[in-house]
Amino acid sequence: MPSFATDVPALLLRLDPNPYHHGTLGAARSLGRAGVEVHALVGSRIGAVGRTRFLHRVHTAAPAAGPGGAPTDAELEGALLAASEAIGRPAVLVPLDDRGAIGAARLAPRLAGRYLLPPVAPLLPARLADKAELSAVCARAEVAHPATVLPGSAREAAHAATELGLPAVAKWSRPWLLPPGLRSTALVRSPQEAARLYERTAEAGSALLLQRRLPDAPGADWFFHGYAAEGGRFLVGGAGRKERSWPPRTGLTAVGTWLPCPAVQEAAARLAAALDYRGILDLDFRLDPVTGVHHLVDFNPRPGAQFRLFTDRSGLDVVRAQHLHLTGRAVPEPRGGPGRVFVVENYALLSALLGPRAGGHTPAAASRGPVERAWFAADDPLPFAAMAAGWLGRCLARGARPAALRERLRTGSAGTTSGPAASAALPSTAGPAHPAPGPQGSQHTEPTPHTERRNPCTTS
Repeated sequence: MPSFATDVPALLLRLDPNPYHHGTLGAARSLGRAGVEVHALVGSRIGAVGRTRFLHRVHTAAPAAGPGGAPTDAELEGALLAASEAIGRPAVLVPLDDRGAIGAARLAPRLAGRYLLPPVAPLLPARLADKAELSAVCARAEVAHPATVLPGSAREAAHAATELGLPAVAKWSRPWLLPPGLRSTALVRSPQEAARLYERTAEAGSALLLQRRLPDAPGADWFFHGYAAEGGRFLVGGAGRKERSWPPRTGLTAVGTWLPCPAVQEAAARLAAALDYRGILDLDFRLDPVTGVHHLVDFNPRPGAQFRLFTDRSGLDVVRAQHLHLTGRAVPEPRGGPGRVFVVENYALLSALLGPRAGGHTPAAASRGPVERAWFAADDPLPFAAMAAGWLGRCLARGARPAALRERLRTGSAGTTSGPAASAALPSTAGPAHPAPGPQGSQHTEPTPHTERRNPCTTS
């Protein structure tokens, strides 16, 4: 293991309200196992993550008054300064969501002397996290990006959806501002749906963009995590493939594998160099099976929740690399790692039981490397127990029916279940529904594609 400056603590900043954010747990364990004193500043309750033995103290920010529940810069600065006073010495600041990364970069000049941060341009994280800006960023860096339109009216949205090809992908440009009930990304299947979604722009708090949908294909979803220093040069980094996700095909990584991919790695290096990016980043790519080109679909200026997938034999990952680099320690050359598998137990279970069958890309047990689990760890078992208890209670409270899950286990099927068991296990409807005549005049309700649909067991 590299030699860490254990006299310099770390503050994990997470403003997202998800109480089951396994990326926060991964960061606490990674730095805590290295002997670093780890604090966390959260915008709401810490949840199961707070049970880890590697968190020294949890600091809670006051309720936010900003749009979408986000704190204003003044509120965030006040919370960070209060945490700094409690910590008592400068700390490495590690934002774990877009809100935190954007705010920390803007406030960096005023936090000097209190926190150690990568010297990224103050407005760059906000620009990169804004999905409306990403197309231009990719064009300048010569990185492929799906065709994207930013409509200026409901009529333009309807026309753009038709021109791009239906179904089209609809995204809100600044998802951290969304109110409950609106999904950050959805499929629109008709011009009318695109127009109706555009009419919710004021409610969403940011612009709507429409994007050509790249075809689904096994092994099409890739990601890259890295830590960049001066000139956008990666000190550590790696490409991985999403084997399973929750929700299926469009959600977060439930099972991922570290696999070298020159096309993804070269695109990430080109992008970071063009931006002179400094710090941790998480990039999402989708492979177009027709052209064989990987398209960048998302840029997260902070660690992805599955960052622990990219851990070498010495335990080095992007969070440890940031602490080493900002405290003046050498970041060693990574040694080994490809083939590792990362499993998020709760979402992997849902994906296996209720999602489609895995394609032929899942690595065989004989050829894959070590498996790291997001929640369970022999040296830190309480977070897993708290997650499992809370998650089960949430499932039951939201009406999950064990019969549906038992049927999946009995048949061994990961395909689509039909009949009453399936309807019990599918996501419950949130928001308005549009009735459509069913057989013999019955009424069947289907959620609008842009209204949030939640499985009873889903926590984010």
